[in-house]
Amino acid sequence: MVCEPFSQWVLEDQFPAARPPFEASGAQLVEDVLPYELMKLRLLNAGHQAIAYLGVLAGYRYAHEAAQDPLFSRFLRAYMENEATPTLAPVPGVDLDAYRRGLVARFANPAVADTLARLATDASDRIPAFLLPVVHERLAQGSSTPLAALVVAAWARYAEGMDEQGAAIDVVDRRRDAVTDRALRNREEPLAFLRDESLFGDLANNPAFTSHYTAALRSLHAHGARETLRRWLDSSDSVKDA
Repeated sequence: MVCEPFSQWVLEDQFPAARPPFEASGAQLVEDVLPYELMKLRLLNAGHQAIAYLGVLAGYRYAHEAAQDPLFSRFLRAYMENEATPTLAPVPGVDLDAYRRGLVARFANPAVADTLARLATDASDRIPAFLLPVVHERLAQGSSTPLAALVVAAWARYAEGMDEQGAAIDVVDRRRDAVTDRALRNREEPLAFLRDESLFGDLANNPAFTSHYTAALRSLHAHGARETLRRWLDSSDSVKDA
């Protein structure tokens, strides 16, 4: 049996009666589990989304293939450090810099053999839960989200159902028909995908987000995922030296 060397089990120590000694098995017993939950959702889970759609478009099939690509790993680190982490409260007992480095290493582990298709499944559930809270929070604070906007644009491009090599993409999503219908209008209506308020709220009306989103979508159509990543990393103010 193959497994990761990493494990983490965090429990909120709010039991109505006696409990087993979970800490004896390595569990962390904490007063408030929310900071740990948000850390996982906005770094690990959203990190998977950051490489899934771009990776498939570029021709990768496994998470480790994308994560081992220096261009993709740099983008992943930049998103986690510069856009996601500023929305997190301190996480007691966790070094967030070490946690981010560990995530990149975990994603790049070929023994796990996690498919990008699995990570991209049910995006209409995952993106709103993992990535969009970061977007909404940063926009409310007056901060930009060019990297998250590229991830959303990559989802929109992915949902068109064909990768850059002309191979069909099997879009697996409970809202597949609605998602693909909007995605197929991307070229004629660049904001069609974002105008699904049940997923994105009022993001289509927010120029701070749509300026980055539409530029990313145009670039994905014109230049492909790898070149778009390169251009984004070279030009985005939020990347810095991540």
